[in-house]
Amino acid sequence: MARVGVFGAGAAGTALAIHLARSGHAVTLWGSEFDARVLPGLREQRQHPALPERVPTSVQVLQPEELAAAADGCELAVLGANSRGARNLARLVADELSSSAILLSVGKGLERGTHARLSQVYAQELGPRSVVSIGGPMLAPELAEGFLTAVVFASDDPGALRRAAETFHTDSYLVEVTDDVPGVELCGTAKNVAAIGAGIVEGLAQTLQRDLKNARAALFSQAVHEIAELVEAAGGRRATALGLAGMGDLYVTILGGRNRIYGEAVGLGGDPAKVLEDMTNRGLTVEGAESVEDIEHLSDELGLKLPLHRAVHRVLNDGAPPDHVLEAVR
Repeated sequence: MARVGVFGAGAAGTALAIHLARSGHAVTLWGSEFDARVLPGLREQRQHPALPERVPTSVQVLQPEELAAAADGCELAVLGANSRGARNLARLVADELSSSAILLSVGKGLERGTHARLSQVYAQELGPRSVVSIGGPMLAPELAEGFLTAVVFASDDPGALRRAAETFHTDSYLVEVTDDVPGVELCGTAKNVAAIGAGIVEGLAQTLQRDLKNARAALFSQAVHEIAELVEAAGGRRATALGLAGMGDLYVTILGGRNRIYGEAVGLGGDPAKVLEDMTNRGLTVEGAESVEDIEHLSDELGLKLPLHRAVHRVLNDGAPPDHVLEAVR
């Protein structure tokens, strides 16, 4: 059994802590100051507000000032920050984690401003440690309850990749492995933007009181094509976009993730900035709202034309009407 530290008490990090404890590993769950809202419930009732399953008593739930205790003896460290907080988290844990600890990144998106992938951020801040990126469809509530989940782990360090996969893999949490790190990370970024587009069409369908099933199918196909094109142009493998990291994660996000919910509100006529502000105030991070700028920048840099991603950008930032997303498939 391994000693695993989970750094970040968001829904995904907490669900992974529950999963690992269920498998018999020694787990610490550390919450930063940004987790202040959920830490009392995690410590006292063993409950995260976004999850149906309680945190096992074997999991040590630690507060911001207990970072050293959380990192002590960790063989694997799950870094649960989103793209905004990844660099700050890396700086916090840099002096606490052993140089031999394997890092696992569960965040999705690129760093704002630098457009760096999260594994690159961690490498810059934490030096020559092994980083494994987790991609694929992993809704936290279902993972916490132990329902079947299939993901993909990516790293350019075969030994770290094997060790991480062996630690996390169970009959209900299936782990595929790949060395296509850029492919997995870019899929996790681009699928959020595409899911906003799908949500916009959902909002339009409700407004028209029609299903728009044909339009939804056409948009999904276009999204997969664009993600694959982006991954390939950036040095990843097209097959990655057609698997769990790309098409699989896109599908589950469209079914009901925060990015789809945001897009739906915009499709119903909501002002993109006001909808985003409201969701942020409710503690809901919409990664795709920022990633749309990153994908725009990256596609320009690579000389790509990505009609759906560009259409979503125009609706969110340039005042284009919601039905503009349908132009992407014309």
